[in-house]
Amino acid sequence: MRWIHKGKPLFDAASIVSGAIVGGVAVAVAWVYSTKDGPDAPKYPFQVTASWTTNSEPSVKWDHNWDKRDPESKTRPKKNNEDEIDYEKRLAKNKPTATRHLFLIRHGQYNLEGITDFERKLTALGKEQADFTGLRLSLMKQPWTKLISSTMTRAKETADIITKHLPEDVPRDYCDFLREGAPIPPEPPVGHWRPEHQDGSRIEAAFRKYFHRADADQLEDSYEILVCHANVIRYFVCRGLQFPPEAWLRISLNNGSITHMYIRPNGRVGIRYMGESGHMPVEKVTST
Repeated sequence: MRWIHKGKPLFDAASIVSGAIVGGVAVAVAWVYSTKDGPDAPKYPFQVTASWTTNSEPSVKWDHNWDKRDPESKTRPKKNNEDEIDYEKRLAKNKPTATRHLFLIRHGQYNLEGITDFERKLTALGKEQADFTGLRLSLMKQPWTKLISSTMTRAKETADIITKHLPEDVPRDYCDFLREGAPIPPEPPVGHWRPEHQDGSRIEAAFRKYFHRADADQLEDSYEILVCHANVIRYFVCRGLQFPPEAWLRISLNNGSITHMYIRPNGRVGIRYMGESGHMPVEKVTST
């Protein structure tokens, strides 16, 4: 096949199409490649690269031991005279089998005129938002493992309302690490934004406390609810997905929204949805 642009040949291309039946579904793969290179090669208006069809390297590689809990790192190295089967048995004891699900809830709307934390209580609308969120969580019918909330007033009030919708046997706890703060200077810088606190080390400690793969002795998937704050959640999302953490301020979250993240046994982290607030009537949605 010969490609022509403005009357001039651009390059000769070969097109390869292959088909296969995978799980009863026909799969076709096609790609084209240029047979010209070097300084005389044409300059194309676009370039498409797919790692599954080429040898291209990703711009950033996934860190498989991001939580320092990779089974191999927790297993004593194989001795020279040790049987391979014995080593695999030791390694298997450190391999998780369960998935951890984290539901990150932003508190409801609160009194922005308050000076102290105690004065920054939920507004009437904020309480409604928390109620809608609690109802949404109850309809998920998940076997909730635990509910943990920030110790700030607006987060505790939100957690109080959500708890009314959950089974009575769901354990509840509080954590100072989850309090609101400024996790890291944002990039690009925002001139009008002035952080009240510089709490990067504390919020990073919160991430390391709650974001990790399951222990090997955890037999069933877990479902934890963390009621906290927008800055904390946005930072968690960036860190968990291994995005640049300085990007946290580019994300916006509604009050009472739900962000569902999961951590697989192999350490891979994913997100089901972020800032979900569709469980509220549109007139009840705010982001203050």
